[in-house]
Amino acid sequence: MMARCCALLAALLLAGCATPPAPPRAYVALLENADGSTGRVVYSSPAGAAELQAPRQAVALDGPPTVFSVSPEQLQRDAGAAMAAQPRAPRVFVLYFDVGNAQITAASQALLADILADVKSRPTADLSIVGHTDTVGSAEQNAVLALRRAEQVGQLLKEAIAAAQHVDITSHGETNLLVPTPDETAEPRNRRVEVTVR
Repeated sequence: MMARCCALLAALLLAGCATPPAPPRAYVALLENADGSTGRVVYSSPAGAAELQAPRQAVALDGPPTVFSVSPEQLQRDAGAAMAAQPRAPRVFVLYFDVGNAQITAASQALLADILADVKSRPTADLSIVGHTDTVGSAEQNAVLALRRAEQVGQLLKEAIAAAQHVDITSHGETNLLVPTPDETAEPRNRRVEVTVR
């Protein structure tokens, strides 16, 4: 999954205080992704450009683009409400299947309760269920089999589907391989259904 780069714009009127230099009134700050990684942001203005590469690095929106650091406390004061209002990141569950059928593996069966719990923990959840196959068999057969797998997961997740605001059940067949293989190759990791909860 592509890493996300989260840039936060905080435009605030700051009360005067006698502490060490306060951040400017308006700035862009780089935040960590949910998985702890950090992307990068290049900010350009008529005054120049600056690259942010580390968590809480920031640059003022007016004046010279000089990079500075924002403390966690300052960031919370300036933008805590905005950060708290961000939607939760999507969560992807991968369920695997036995060869040539729509029978979910025992290990994947154990994930169904986690999916239901994640759906119920969101005020409004969207659910995407996408079936996949390996490259054994024709593309047409695999499109049908992948849809059967997705629909089977939908049946197993009836309670989660009832709790979701929107549900999309589709098939990618053998067109979106997790592990690239030649045709007619049995690959267990490609025989899957990906369930995304947003």
